[in-house]
Amino acid sequence: MILSIFTYIGLIISIIGIVYILIGFLITLFLHGISIGHIRNNGVKLSERQFPNIYSNAKKVAFEMGIEKLPDIFIVQSGGMLNAFATTFLGRNFIVLYSDIVEIVKDGHEEELNFIIAHELAHIKRKHVIKQFLILPALWIPFLGNAYSRACEYTCDRIAAVYVNSPNDATNALAILAVGNRLFVNMDIVEYIQNARAESGFFIWLSLVLSTHPPLPKRIEEIQYFNNVVETFKVSKASM
Repeated sequence: MILSIFTYIGLIISIIGIVYILIGFLITLFLHGISIGHIRNNGVKLSERQFPNIYSNAKKVAFEMGIEKLPDIFIVQSGGMLNAFATTFLGRNFIVLYSDIVEIVKDGHEEELNFIIAHELAHIKRKHVIKQFLILPALWIPFLGNAYSRACEYTCDRIAAVYVNSPNDATNALAILAVGNRLFVNMDIVEYIQNARAESGFFIWLSLVLSTHPPLPKRIEEIQYFNNVVETFKVSKASM
């Protein structure tokens, strides 16, 4: 009798939990839909007539990656922020480029932008957004979700580096995210990495484990190491 009571209580709790999870998922989906709607309403969509060079380069990289359908790529005004992201909504893939990051092409830094776009295409190639949904319960474990997200960022940096095939451009692209699209040309990368290594303490560690992205100096250091591996072992695009 007691066992039955506990069984029924467990069942009720499980059902309530499932209902709450479902409600949370629907709310998240709804809010995400609004965000996508805003991007589609206001963003500038790349095409053969709209920023054709950037569109053509993105299409070329997507084809090489084996992505059958090029995601819709939008440029949005960013208020000075330097960023880009990939996302999925109801089976449709999107890449959003913040306008300030796109402006680097005016100074002849097309390959740096290609790296950033290739990084976002790599998220789609590896289906990271879908995988995060599939392993959602595990991501609720403290720090584990962010650790997985950071690992995804390293993966996409490496894939992008192989497809862009220019170590300097990959490093420059990450440097741009650190200091902006003007100052990066005067930046001492070695000093940047060494200073970051010297930083330590509880809040440095806490900032890392709570972040969805690895620190930029670490990403630059890792991409430089990976480029040496690519050159030494002749890593091919097919292996990525």
